[in-house]
Amino acid sequence: MAELNLKQITDKLNAEFSGENRKLVFWYDDHGDFATEIETLELTGAKLYRLAPDNQFQTKYFLERVDTVTSYLVYAPFPRPPVRDNHLEDTIRYSKVFHADRVSLLTVDLGIDEKYKPVIQKYIKFFSARERTQRFYDLEIENFTRETIEVALMSVLCKTRTASFEEVVRVVLMDESVSENSSEDNRFDQNKMLGEFEKYDLLIPFWGLCEEHFGYNDVTPNLEKLVVTLFVTYTARYLQADLPEGLKSFVSYKSGNIIAFLDSLMNNVLYREKYDDLSAYVARGLNAGAVFKGYDPGALMACDTFAVIDRVIIAWIIERLLAEDTGAKLSDLTIPAICEERQKKHFADVFNTSYGLFNHAYYLIISANYQCQNNFKSVVDRYLEADYRIDGHYRKFYYYFDQLSETVGFEKLRDLVENIYTNEYLTKVMIGWNDALVSEGLPAGLPLQRRFYEQLIRPIKDKLVVIISDALRYEVGHELFLKLQDDEKCTARLSGMLGVLPSYTRLGMAALLPHKTLTISDDYKVLVDGCTADDLKQRETILKSYVPNSRCVQFDEIRAMKKAELRDVFTGMDVVYIYHNQIDARGDKQNTENEVFTACEEAINEIHGLIKRLSVNANTYHFMVTADHGFIYKRDKLQESDKISNGAGKDALVNRRFIIHQQALSGDGIASMPTGKIMGNDDTKTVSFPVSSNVFKVAGGGQNFVHGGSSPQEMIIPVIDVKTEKGRIETRPAQIMLVSMVQKINNLIVFLEFMQSEPVGDGIVATSYRIYFISEDNEKISNEQSYTADNKDDNAQQRIFRLQFSFKNKQYDKSKQYYLVAIDEKNGVEVLRHGVAMDLAFANDFGF
Repeated sequence: MAELNLKQITDKLNAEFSGENRKLVFWYDDHGDFATEIETLELTGAKLYRLAPDNQFQTKYFLERVDTVTSYLVYAPFPRPPVRDNHLEDTIRYSKVFHADRVSLLTVDLGIDEKYKPVIQKYIKFFSARERTQRFYDLEIENFTRETIEVALMSVLCKTRTASFEEVVRVVLMDESVSENSSEDNRFDQNKMLGEFEKYDLLIPFWGLCEEHFGYNDVTPNLEKLVVTLFVTYTARYLQADLPEGLKSFVSYKSGNIIAFLDSLMNNVLYREKYDDLSAYVARGLNAGAVFKGYDPGALMACDTFAVIDRVIIAWIIERLLAEDTGAKLSDLTIPAICEERQKKHFADVFNTSYGLFNHAYYLIISANYQCQNNFKSVVDRYLEADYRIDGHYRKFYYYFDQLSETVGFEKLRDLVENIYTNEYLTKVMIGWNDALVSEGLPAGLPLQRRFYEQLIRPIKDKLVVIISDALRYEVGHELFLKLQDDEKCTARLSGMLGVLPSYTRLGMAALLPHKTLTISDDYKVLVDGCTADDLKQRETILKSYVPNSRCVQFDEIRAMKKAELRDVFTGMDVVYIYHNQIDARGDKQNTENEVFTACEEAINEIHGLIKRLSVNANTYHFMVTADHGFIYKRDKLQESDKISNGAGKDALVNRRFIIHQQALSGDGIASMPTGKIMGNDDTKTVSFPVSSNVFKVAGGGQNFVHGGSSPQEMIIPVIDVKTEKGRIETRPAQIMLVSMVQKINNLIVFLEFMQSEPVGDGIVATSYRIYFISEDNEKISNEQSYTADNKDDNAQQRIFRLQFSFKNKQYDKSKQYYLVAIDEKNGVEVLRHGVAMDLAFANDFGF
């Protein structure tokens, strides 16, 4: 501890003042090393008197005339004057002179070898401040050399918690004053940390260590050239081609250290934003956009130093997709594989939206030659097996497209996707579907929505929750099914069901209720056993007539309920119908219909979350998820040629996608079916519908999002049977990550900083880890630290913790790799592995 210096001094001084006689002790502190600490001395039997160069006569008078009784420590923060100039010399003759060599005190107290005493003397100015000295002590360095001393001094100035040169460089490069107070032209000129180094004579050692660690050497070194060296060297390592001649001079011979250093910046959540800032700065300075634009994109695939590299690859992908060149490859990777690979790279967060968009555009483009099956069963089977994916890719394409901050470069691709989806796929599949439907009727193999309760709900004996999500079409349901499959707590089965026609909410919701008869009255009301079922209360009345212990509830009500309220709703129930409305609510409004694909994502997450919540809080473990109908969505606005004139009379029920009337409508692009055939009764009314994605001319409302007609997108709806495990709450362990940028170990004792990635809570549980170092042969070479990650603080900085590791004093091979590992104590799984080099100055207990 730094206080030991003062304790030694205090003990020596108090020994001088011991005894009954009055004593004067003069202390000339040549460099004023203790000027700030002198007041803290706890003197026994003496007082402190401060001597100034110009108050010698006053002091002499005071000590020999005014107070001749009290003992005094006369402290002078300057050298002792020559005898001829020192008017206190005669007083000193009968007094004591005290000498306190701060350098000696420090070296003895810290255990620094005598041969490094000149190093401490060189930087003695640094130790003039108690706070700096204390922080130097707090680094707890075990093995002192010139380098470790200088690195420790820099670490104190940079306020790092460990003595690491990589950490020092990281702080220097990420000096906040650079970005806040400097322009792009001089951002490195006024670096605060370098100013501190210069103040304490550490600037030359800093650049010397930059050469030793990173191979950076320059007659006039500066931060800008160092940063360029780091980034160019890293680029050269992963670029599958030669660098331009003008950049080759920046390539360092110590590429391994540089790669490890930049990787630590890129992959650390605390530093990556600043890395991006540095990367952009270097890219502008090197005109990297123009440089890499001339490269074969395949040569850039492994490199992610600069964001402009992704832009070059993105431009190539757009060009290939617009040419419908779906066989194009880079480094033997297809376009989806390229997107997947680049989404693993550093700038994935920036370009993830673009790559996601390209992936789905690719699969839409390969659907350009779509051919529909020629019978209804084949159309249905193929849709359930494969064609639903085309609708899913279209939805995902626009989900990503709508997240782009700038769409200009993607408009042509959007036009191509829109044309292929609408004209090459949607029109063909709908015409094939409706030709088969009209000629063959409803298929026998596909369950009918109007038999949903009878066939799927009534046979179930345990408590069941039926979740009906308005407009959850089959392809969206399939994505929900995959999400449920990935949930360890869930077991899910997916099947398809043929909805009613017309495929609209009032009829679809009614068909899902238990009933003996399902009819449409002459005034077009939908009746379940002769009763209307348009609102929640009416539906609950009908459900209770078949299942007394049942109820109907809105999803929004459930979402706002607490655990006790949930249990009140579900306890004692046999069947609960929950009505969820995210997709249709957004799509049916003209001002929000273009948000419908975002609503699909939200619906998937909401339903998954609902199932998990009810499993945990409402003792409910069996769910059935389905929909009243699906939908068709196209981004381009309908043209007049896409609209069919409404020839129905005033007494018809007219919708954009269907018309119900006593007489069938005739005309090009229109088909009809008896409603009695659809609903299994003797109703003589007829439903007429477009055979393509066209709509009837109707005033008002949106045009992109439609349903009610006949198409696989509107009529095939998902049925997901979900069972969850009882008494199991989905949790995951609190994870830890290394924060310290350590690549080389050169002390037998090191301190490293880690961070708990997330706070404990909301499914994140406290987890205990064993952390230690091993060799390539799995020999444990350090002590083992146990740490329990149980921090609940939302502030990431407050979740940082520090551990000490002591290494075996043995011979280490500099050419081999050693590893820091973290093991989950509960299951023995290794969760962290970080490679380091061992570079110790001694090989055994004798120091040679």
